[in-house]
Amino acid sequence: MEEIDVPPFFLCPISLQIMKDPVTVPTGITYDRESIEKWLFSGKNNTCPVTKQVISDCDLTPNLTLMRLIQAWCTLNASHGIERIPTPKPPISKAQIAKLIKDATKSPQQLITCLKKLRSLATMNDTNKRSMEAAGAVEFLASIVNDLSSLSFEESTSDGDGIVVITPSDEALSILYSLQLSESGLKILIGKNGEIIQSLTNVLQNGNYESRAYAVLLLKSIFEVADPMQLINLRTQLFVEIVQVLIDQISHQASKAALKLLISLCPWGRNRIRAVEANAVSVLIDLLLDSTEKRACEMALTVLDLLCQCAEGRAELLRHGAGLAVVSKKILRVSQVASEKAVRILVSVSKFSATSGVLQEMLQIGVVAKLCLVLQVDCGRKTKDKAREVLKMHARVWKNSPCVPPNLLSFYPD
Repeated sequence: MEEIDVPPFFLCPISLQIMKDPVTVPTGITYDRESIEKWLFSGKNNTCPVTKQVISDCDLTPNLTLMRLIQAWCTLNASHGIERIPTPKPPISKAQIAKLIKDATKSPQQLITCLKKLRSLATMNDTNKRSMEAAGAVEFLASIVNDLSSLSFEESTSDGDGIVVITPSDEALSILYSLQLSESGLKILIGKNGEIIQSLTNVLQNGNYESRAYAVLLLKSIFEVADPMQLINLRTQLFVEIVQVLIDQISHQASKAALKLLISLCPWGRNRIRAVEANAVSVLIDLLLDSTEKRACEMALTVLDLLCQCAEGRAELLRHGAGLAVVSKKILRVSQVASEKAVRILVSVSKFSATSGVLQEMLQIGVVAKLCLVLQVDCGRKTKDKAREVLKMHARVWKNSPCVPPNLLSFYPD
């Protein structure tokens, strides 16, 4: 395509590309809809990129005059390979969404029609998502997820070769996830009594793989904004189902969300015990044995570090035949973060669970040698200090052991 000059006022101030859907924000500046939506909604900004003024009202007004000028310019330059930009579809209004939700209560068929329409709207643009959130769609969809008696309906697969059975609850769950709710939307979802948490636990227990993935991803987002009281009054069954997601390996994204969930929940003492009772320690050790992915190992070791801060967690780690070995193996092999977490786990074991049998096992499987090695390499001051702490703690037992290589003895703490 021949290079031609583009009128500067046709360009979006953010992306410097020709605007396909010019909209004006309350400060009077015009942007391309996709760019400003990404700035305001995905980037969680609340200021005008040009004026830096706070935008309290994020309504975007279509600039129809500029749109016509851009289209006319495209037509005039068609001979240079410029294609005419089609007239964009206006986003749905809050009033239209509210009517759609109201009509859904009239019959099961209307409900199904509403859900399909909401799903379509949510995939179009971020403005629709925010309009849906503001028009009460979050409460509406949450009520469907909470309703365990909802009837199922059939829908053709995307290739047209089959039929899938979908419940309104499954559909509402997928729409809630696709909305990418704001912090205020998530707080609306969790509500005052946290009913959605139990509902999502039920989905994890009884739903199909796709719904379970949506449920764990939503729970991760919910607990990021939840009240502390809602975090400490959770049921053991929730932890059982989170751990089961790790066992079933539903998807990489779901497993990552499950690990992040455990990281956010397990700083609370009682939650650690619930996670241990849900067999989290054994599952995490098995995950570390099988995984070579950096982030997955870091998160698994982070959760193990939290769980080993309670006696029940340390007991489970030591009961597993590969517990101490796999933790030691990850030191200096994954990342500095992983090494720090692994050494912290060994500190917890050494401080509170160091029976003579445990100390001998640490010698036999090379934990002591690995800790000596930590003192020689560049792996972070905190990690070195923790390793030195463990070695000093049990120097009488380990110092003269033939397990420690001779060339490492000069590095051994006095």
